[in-house]
Amino acid sequence: MGKRGLAQATWRWFDRRASTATIKPHRVTQTGTETAACRRRSRLFLPRPPPSARGPLAVGSTRPRRGESVRWGWQEVTKGDTEIVSVLRGALVEEVGRPRYDFWFGAGTRLEIDGTRLIVSAPTPFFQDWLRANFRQSLELAGAKALGVRPEVVFRVESPAEEGPGSPPADTSGPEDSTPLPAATGRVGEPPLPPAAQASPPGLESFVAGRRNHTARKTAEMILQRPGALSPVLFYGPTSVGKTHLLRALCSSFRRQRPRSACLYLTAEQFTTGFLQALRGTGTPNFRQKCRGVEMLALDDLQFFCGKRATLIELLNTIDHLMREGRQLVFAADRPPAELAELGTELRTRLESGMVCELQAADYEMRVEIVGQMACRMGLEVPDEVRHFIAARLTNHARELSGALCRLQAASVASGRSIDRALAEETLADMIRHSQRLVRLQDIEKAVCHAFGVEAESLRSPSKSKSASQPRMLAMWLARKHTRAALSEIGRYFGRRSHSTGRRRSCRAAGRGGER
Repeated sequence: MGKRGLAQATWRWFDRRASTATIKPHRVTQTGTETAACRRRSRLFLPRPPPSARGPLAVGSTRPRRGESVRWGWQEVTKGDTEIVSVLRGALVEEVGRPRYDFWFGAGTRLEIDGTRLIVSAPTPFFQDWLRANFRQSLELAGAKALGVRPEVVFRVESPAEEGPGSPPADTSGPEDSTPLPAATGRVGEPPLPPAAQASPPGLESFVAGRRNHTARKTAEMILQRPGALSPVLFYGPTSVGKTHLLRALCSSFRRQRPRSACLYLTAEQFTTGFLQALRGTGTPNFRQKCRGVEMLALDDLQFFCGKRATLIELLNTIDHLMREGRQLVFAADRPPAELAELGTELRTRLESGMVCELQAADYEMRVEIVGQMACRMGLEVPDEVRHFIAARLTNHARELSGALCRLQAASVASGRSIDRALAEETLADMIRHSQRLVRLQDIEKAVCHAFGVEAESLRSPSKSKSASQPRMLAMWLARKHTRAALSEIGRYFGRRSHSTGRRRSCRAAGRGGER
């Protein structure tokens, strides 16, 4: 066989190897598009592909449009836009970070490739303006990594009619795991509120003040009339006295009266989480702009900051900035500033420089009004007798009243009966039993001393004078009747009396009470 025949046989063998080779999907790199088949042909000394099929970095090359095929040698390779978009999204995550990507480029934002153009379809005009102003450069860099050439970024708003039948509905709220700070109002340049936070709470008129919390109510009204005049303001009190209700109602009334002014309500946990996320990647300038670019900042659960040094420094700088600008600051805590030593002297002195109001537990009249308001919001018809019954028997906190109304509603629906006193007594029996306050020996001693005007030492003294023995007998009888303490324990508490002495004096006091 001559040289010519040997060359022809060799090329026929190469032809059979190339025709049986499997062309794997392309992979996208920073230098362009490369396929496994191209690498295999290069190992077989096959002719290189034409310049038009060597990727976008080749001189004089033209990138094929969607659906067009590229011929390499004698094989055709069709490129899909889905893979390019997936690579593009991965590069975009590296540019902007996972939290920002999940919020702004989630299911509501679509990315499409049209030749050398990158089309960004936003769900709303606000998203379109925000993406154009803040993410154009990141999109261009990500497109350059995915396509090999810096694309032309085109923004548009996608209406529901333009979406395909299989397209998911637009979601402008972002995923649940991202926790951006909520925007104060509809200010330009701030992300929108999530749906759960868009429900505006009732205004200040829904806060039941009564005589005990009259000062706190008037302070809130002064804040609405002249924001910044009383700043900072601290509302403190035990749990379930209405601190969160007052702050949210105040913010709602502020937004209603001043729609152009920004008002931000945050819990201390939300402030801390936003600050930590800003330190880890999103950037502190954006976080500070959200917290400091408002007319009124309301922070709940201030005691949560105890022991968090870095967050306390940021909070202190935020307070100083807002106070210099004459803005309004409102806080809520479970203790007065003097008992919040872990917050630091700097923060405590700033809190004490403003208005400090105590919120007390609701009295009987307030509980009756609270039950009426809750029943109205729930759409329940509760007679006055039942409202007074609930207010008299459930005295711990307002959340207990809400739970009682929920039970009554469920019992009424289940039994088909209207809400009345009998149904309330039957349904709320266990709640009333557990809500009754446990009487202690110290409580009885304090009440008897207050009624007779004597000192506690006289009840425990061995004196048998009438001024000391009569109050002592009454105290031992009340302790026997209203506590679970044994006679021996009662006798030891009131001057180390014996069991028989305690029993005799209890019976004597009971006999005198019956005679009277």
